[in-house]
Amino acid sequence: MALIYEKRNHIAYLTLNRPEAHNALDPETVIELADAWQDFSQDKEMRCAIITGAGEKSFCAGADLGRLIPLWTGARKPETEADKQVQANPALAQNALLRDLPLSKPVIAAVNGNAIAGGFEILYNTDIRVAAEDARFGLQEVKWSIVPAGGSTVHLTRQIPYARAMEILLTGELMDARQALEYGFVNQVVPKAQVMEAAERYAAIIAKNGPLAIAAIKQAVLENSGKDVKTALAREMELSIPVFLSQDAQEGPRAFKEKRDPVFTGE
Repeated sequence: MALIYEKRNHIAYLTLNRPEAHNALDPETVIELADAWQDFSQDKEMRCAIITGAGEKSFCAGADLGRLIPLWTGARKPETEADKQVQANPALAQNALLRDLPLSKPVIAAVNGNAIAGGFEILYNTDIRVAAEDARFGLQEVKWSIVPAGGSTVHLTRQIPYARAMEILLTGELMDARQALEYGFVNQVVPKAQVMEAAERYAAIIAKNGPLAIAAIKQAVLENSGKDVKTALAREMELSIPVFLSQDAQEGPRAFKEKRDPVFTGE
């Protein structure tokens, strides 16, 4: 299977499972990943997700240059049912990369190795990123006369300084994990063996927090990016009021007063 999708303790685990191909996205992976994100979004028991890659070398090398890209350029005819679905529905790849699939739940990236091209672009849509010390990041599409159209020209300059973003976009050169940390693109850099442990530490904390509050916070941040302050504050209040009126908002302070852990239901 191209993707391992598991659920434990309110946390969804998505593991790209093509280590022999550096976890590159082929048509089968695109379909399975898009389906998994949709399931995660709709499952009320899931409060946080962790995405990682199998193997020791790569988180994700982006789109498979032999199987996926040629379908889009017309250099390869569909051979499998997955080929036909991906060619007929470009939105599948965009959803797999979370480009056009809004999620109100947090996503944590456990970057166990190189995150290149589409493997780098999927990180824009994650909320917390932990990287292995030897991980490298970048967009090499320009070297192959391809535009990194997974959101790179929109998101990268909003997530790291402009000049650094343009250096990555225009040269196609890679940055190492320490540079990514310096630019603020990742939260932590840890030894490879500790990447998942660090990601799970974040996920466990988030999973205990109020899911309605988390969803409202993430939605407010995403929706208000680029808006004027007055409009953004008004939208923040619109999203906050239903949470204040929820049962969870009553449970949180009550649990604090009673010196116990709150039991949130998402209602």
